[in-house]
Amino acid sequence: MLSFVTGKKRFTESNMCFTNLINKDEPNLSNSNNCLTSKVLNEEDSPILPGLPDDVAKICLALVPRANFPAMGGVCKKWRSFIQSKEFITVRKLAGVLEEWIFILTMHNEGGESHWEVLDSLGQKHRSLPPMPGPAKAGFGVVVLNGKLLVMAGFSLVDGTGSASAEVYQYDSCLNSWGRLPDMNVARYDFACAEVNGLVYAVGGYGADGESLSSAEVYDPDASKWMLIESLRRPRWGCFACGFEGKLYVMGGRSRFTIGNSKFVDVYNPEKHSWCEMKNGCVMVTAHAVLSRKLFCMEWKDQRKLAIFNPEDNSWKMVPVPLTGSSSIGFRFGIMDEKLLLFSLKADPGYRTLLYDPSAAPGSEWQTSDISPSGLCLCSVTIRA
Repeated sequence: MLSFVTGKKRFTESNMCFTNLINKDEPNLSNSNNCLTSKVLNEEDSPILPGLPDDVAKICLALVPRANFPAMGGVCKKWRSFIQSKEFITVRKLAGVLEEWIFILTMHNEGGESHWEVLDSLGQKHRSLPPMPGPAKAGFGVVVLNGKLLVMAGFSLVDGTGSASAEVYQYDSCLNSWGRLPDMNVARYDFACAEVNGLVYAVGGYGADGESLSSAEVYDPDASKWMLIESLRRPRWGCFACGFEGKLYVMGGRSRFTIGNSKFVDVYNPEKHSWCEMKNGCVMVTAHAVLSRKLFCMEWKDQRKLAIFNPEDNSWKMVPVPLTGSSSIGFRFGIMDEKLLLFSLKADPGYRTLLYDPSAAPGSEWQTSDISPSGLCLCSVTIRA
C-alpha cells in the first residue's frame, strides 16, 4: 500500500505544470507548454515505482488485491497500461495470486432487464458491472480473452426496428470498465464463438437479412483486427463452439441441409486453416462448458443427464443428474475451481446450485454450492485475473 501512495504522489507532482499552465497568462503559454511536454516525456521514461527496477515493481503491483485494481489504474498511465496488459495476468499467475470470479448475466423477471453479477467461490458478491454500452441485444456471443470479457454482435431492437449487429465490446475485469473493439466483418446473431490459442472465433448464425450463415472469422487481439477464414461446409445457426487441444469444435444448433437439429460436429484446425467433420455430436444443446479437457453438455430432450464428450476418443458418457421432478426445469452451466455448476432456469427458492466435481471419488461427484445468481442465469463465464 505504501507503493500505491508513493506512486499517486508522483502522478500528482508530474501534473503540477498542467495546473500552472491554466493559471498563467497567455504570453507565458509557450514556456508552459514546453514544461508540460517535458513532464509527459519524463513520465513515460520514469520507472513504475521510484527506486525499484521495473521487473520488481511489476511484481509489487501484481501482488495488490484485485479489488484495488480500478483505483490503481487511476494513479498514472504507466500503471494503467500495465494493468491492462497480458503481462499483468502472467505476472500474477507466476506469483500464484490469480483470483477466480464467476460473471453471471442474470435477469430477475422473465422478459425484464438483464445485468451482470460477479461472485467468488464462496458465493459472495464482489461488484456490479457498469451497464453494457450500446443498445440492448439478444443472441450475442460471450468469450473470455486474456482476462477480459468480450460481448460480440447480436440482434438489437431500436425504435421498433430490429437488426443484426457487428459491434464488439470488451469489459476489463481489472479496471471495471467497458471499451469498444473493432467491429466484426459480418453482422450476425445466434452464432457460435470461442477462444482458441489466444484468438477468438465467430461462426455461422443469422445475418443482417435473417439469412443463415456459413461464414466464419477470427479476431487477433495483437493486430486488433477481425479476419475472415474458410467458411463452414453448410450454413449453421443456434450452435455453440469450444476449444479442444488447439482446435475449434462447432456443435449443436441447426443446419439448412439437415432435418431437425444437427448432430454433425465441425472441427477447424487453425494450423491447416481447414474444416473437417465428425458425426456424433449432441442434437439440441441448452448448456455447455469445457472442464478438465472434456466437454459437458445438457440436451433439451433429457435435462436429467450430463452428456460428457471426450475428444481423445470422440466418445460420449451420460451421467445422471441427482434431481427429481419435472425434466423441463433446465439449467445453465458455470465453472468455478475446476468444478461444474448447474444454475436452475426456474425461480425455485428451495433449489441449491448443484456442483459436479469430475476429480472426486466415484459416488461423491455431486455436491451443492452456495454460488447462486440473484435471478435467472442467462449465461456465465469465469475470469481468472
